[in-house]
Amino acid sequence: GFSRQMVEILQKHGVAFSSFDIFSDEEVRQGLKAFSNWPTYPQLYVKGELIGGLDIVKELEASGELDTICPKGQKLEDRLKSLINKAPVMLFMKGNKQNEFLCDFPVWFGIKQNEFLCDFPVWFGIKQNEFLLDSQVRQGLKSFSNWPTYPQLYVKGELVGGLDIVK
Repeated sequence: GFSRQMVEILQKHGVAFSSFDIFSDEEVRQGLKAFSNWPTYPQLYVKGELIGGLDIVKELEASGELDTICPKGQKLEDRLKSLINKAPVMLFMKGNKQNEFLCDFPVWFGIKQNEFLCDFPVWFGIKQNEFLLDSQVRQGLKSFSNWPTYPQLYVKGELVGGLDIVK
């Protein structure tokens, strides 16, 4: 529960952060305790320096200092615009040719759109992993584009539509 609370605080303040599962590497887990001289987890570091555990982060939040110490993440709208413009033609879809079902809903039409685009000599990027793993981006793109389903095809940063429109 402590780690979840830490993540919720950081997300609430828009802090750009990543995490490491200390249970995935016992040597790192024990070594970090010795290195930091901090016996418990979670531990928050900013620019390589230990800030502290959950209690310290809560104190920093209450005093307003957390916002001055921690770097802010990119706003969701800016992240979406950046992803949309990573290539002249950008396709956001669920699934890929190796794994057609990455959710409960069949995504064959995403695969079909990809194959359809491959018939044309255009350079395009397909954002699958980042898009599928980041629920903020996945849901945010639906709102941003005012298009409720995937796939979504963008050309030069502008939404074209889904497979029906592309066809």
